[in-house]
Amino acid sequence: MHSARFVRKCTNFKIRHKFCKSYSDSALANEMEVAFSNGRKLALSTGKLAKLADGCAVGTIGDTSVMVTAVSKSKPTSGGFTPLIVDYRQKSAAAGRIPTNFLRRELGPSEREILTSRLIDRSLRPLFPENFCYETQIVCNMLAVDSINNPDIVSINAASAALSLSDIPWNGPVGAVRVGCIDNEYIINPTRRELECSLLNLVVSATKQNLVVMIEANADNMLQPEFLKAIKTGVKEAQFVVNGIEKLQKSSGKTKRTFEKQQELSEEVKVAIESLSQMRLKDIFKNHSLDKLSRDNEINYLRNDVADKIRLDFPTLDYNLVVDCFGKITRRVFRDSIFEDERRCDGRDFDDLRNISCEVDLYKPLHGSAVFQRGQTQVFCTVTLDSHESALKLDPLSILTSGLKEKNFFLHYEFPPFATKETGKIGPLGRREMGHGALAEKGLYPTVPHDFPFTIRLTSEVLESNGSSSMASVCGGSLALMDAGVPVTAPAAGVAIGLVTRCNENDTKHIDDYKLLTDILGIEDYMGDMDFKLAGTKKGITALQADIKLPGLPLKIIMEAVVKATEAKSKILDIMQHCMSKPRIVKKENWPVVDKLEVEPHKRSRLFGIGGINLKKILYKTGAHISPIDDSSFSIFAPNQQAMDEAQETITQLLNTERIPELEFGGIYTATVVEVRDIGVMVTLYPDMPPALLHNSQLDQKKIMHPSALGVEVGQQMQVKYFGRDPVSGLMRLSRKVLQASAR
Repeated sequence: MHSARFVRKCTNFKIRHKFCKSYSDSALANEMEVAFSNGRKLALSTGKLAKLADGCAVGTIGDTSVMVTAVSKSKPTSGGFTPLIVDYRQKSAAAGRIPTNFLRRELGPSEREILTSRLIDRSLRPLFPENFCYETQIVCNMLAVDSINNPDIVSINAASAALSLSDIPWNGPVGAVRVGCIDNEYIINPTRRELECSLLNLVVSATKQNLVVMIEANADNMLQPEFLKAIKTGVKEAQFVVNGIEKLQKSSGKTKRTFEKQQELSEEVKVAIESLSQMRLKDIFKNHSLDKLSRDNEINYLRNDVADKIRLDFPTLDYNLVVDCFGKITRRVFRDSIFEDERRCDGRDFDDLRNISCEVDLYKPLHGSAVFQRGQTQVFCTVTLDSHESALKLDPLSILTSGLKEKNFFLHYEFPPFATKETGKIGPLGRREMGHGALAEKGLYPTVPHDFPFTIRLTSEVLESNGSSSMASVCGGSLALMDAGVPVTAPAAGVAIGLVTRCNENDTKHIDDYKLLTDILGIEDYMGDMDFKLAGTKKGITALQADIKLPGLPLKIIMEAVVKATEAKSKILDIMQHCMSKPRIVKKENWPVVDKLEVEPHKRSRLFGIGGINLKKILYKTGAHISPIDDSSFSIFAPNQQAMDEAQETITQLLNTERIPELEFGGIYTATVVEVRDIGVMVTLYPDMPPALLHNSQLDQKKIMHPSALGVEVGQQMQVKYFGRDPVSGLMRLSRKVLQASAR
């Protein structure tokens, strides 16, 4: 019997051992490790977590791991675009932290989460099929964060792997790397500390054959040749990720599903719409006298006219299908006219800038202000200087991943609906506005001195918009900073470059011809293939963002776009120089003031007061803010010189005031009568003391009803004994009669 049990155990052990071995083998088949040229590695795995999702991948660099899931609905949505949603969420638990809010849980997305979501979205969206209208959601879930490796690059690559492994139609994979530059050496996927001393923070997403899908960068005035070399390096390194995901896809990927294309019009209807609209559209785009509103009105009128005529001949047609077909014809005619006429719809050559005008110092109460107008794009920028206490504080997890605790310079971008002659709700900041503001901030940040004694808030409000308002914010923001007297290292400007391509109808990956457009209009952005924004100074590049609508662009076009943007940026800076070439030297009357105060250690309590009451009084009275630097030094910030003088006068009085003597319990003191009342007399024991009550019951051994019975007068002095303060009311407890009893 024992031998039979032993045989069964051995048999079960073999089965379990065989199962574990097969599971281990399958697990190995579901993992892929990508090695970069500098020895750093990216691990990608699938098949273990979130198996009900259409696709799931876990990316790991160091001890930072992110799980990304991809899910797409089975029914299409109405509309001619890809309804892609990317949600990147930072989890405090992944860093071993507890959220510090009242509920102690993750709430709405932070600015960093929104910007990272946009970064992932722009890397994935161009590779979806043109007619794919199925709602798709990408969720990036932090599993672990080691505070060394940034999770955003891991998330892009894991999202690419999740889509590649799923059955969702997608023309990937795409690979992403971050490139840093320290001591003229390019570093792939630098750590957080390496990034802090790097002159460059470049993120490149690319597909196979070195086709660029997305670029985002900020740099410390990097020279153009070095920047171009960094882009080439990033694209080359991204190929390692692409190859790794393709191998993982072959071993663990699902077969891509087939999807229904949207209902299309018959050829007869398409020909009818084209015959009614093509020539009239050409006339509209060749009329260079039209501005944004008049051109839009002409196109809208033509669209409605064509739709009405088509519905007379085909009354059962869906109006939305007619409008969609008209939009496609409009796009084709617009793009063809650029190649045929060698001119743009507003009459400019491909490298021409729009008319530029700028003005500074618009309103006296403002520390700095500027209006920058480029064509029909107008921004109003203001600068506010405040104390370091007004710095923008980051959330704990953003501090952990970025290394920044607070920001002393930040830009807030606003895009109200009236800027495009529209109505709409003005509410919380949208993702687009946040992204545009972050890009403009990156373009200006390297020019702002890091040891500036104030916190700088730069606001940019778009008053008119017809393309490239974020780059106009860089130009207007730089002028406003100089108007405020901020000692910027150099003026900065920005410009947007557009792209129109011609591809083979049967092979859209190969570009037959292309035209780069400098300083694009809104319609050129909408109907073009790229929105390439570049900002910088005369010396070099400070920020770049490339939104590419095609499934990848050759490096040649990207390099040419950088060169054209650099040339245009220099022209804009020359125009801005006529308005303001360097920061204001003579400060404005309302300019804030900072001073340093030295206080001896034994006098600090006089300056603070009980519970810091003296500092609060100074702040409410004068607006001056006092903050400690070290044990004996304090920084005083005042909104103007007059407030500083008043605050310093108050501080001098506090420090020179005699110290309040400490009264000893049971001690005998000489009291001076300052007021006679029915219930007793008010006395003081030392100068500037608030009067204290000596009650009738404590004046004498015999019972009296009024102090006059003893002949007490104002100014009279008497000996009293101090018994501390009442524990309830906090009033002094004084007695004269106890001294009389001891004298007897």
